[in-house]
Amino acid sequence: MQISRSFSVCHALIVEENAAFRQSLREMLRTWFPSIFVEEATDGLEALQKLKMCRPDLVFVNMRLPRANGLEIAKRIRDENEQVVVVVLTSHDLPEYRKAAYESGATHFFAKGISTSDEIYKLVRCHFSCSV
Repeated sequence: MQISRSFSVCHALIVEENAAFRQSLREMLRTWFPSIFVEEATDGLEALQKLKMCRPDLVFVNMRLPRANGLEIAKRIRDENEQVVVVVLTSHDLPEYRKAAYESGATHFFAKGISTSDEIYKLVRCHFSCSV
């Protein structure tokens, strides 16, 4: 995986209660895209606060969160700004979860442990790179 030097500045928000997963995703994004700004939230209410403050272009949100689930977060984001790329994350790759995520406004759906870091890289690069 190469570092993207032509990446346009992007603000990302990672909403995930699992600290290890959150840190891993943050470090991957910062390594691949040095100009990215990454904010983090550990639950739904914190995510709603951060959404107002940082106005992200990209949101990774776990489907199941304390104090407001990821589907509610995705719907709120979509209602406020259709341009935000919303990636719903879950540990369960079930058809009904995918359907619920897309119906809630998700742009993408990734199953933890199944989706690869290469897929995440390609998704971010596709949406935010100046030269794809």
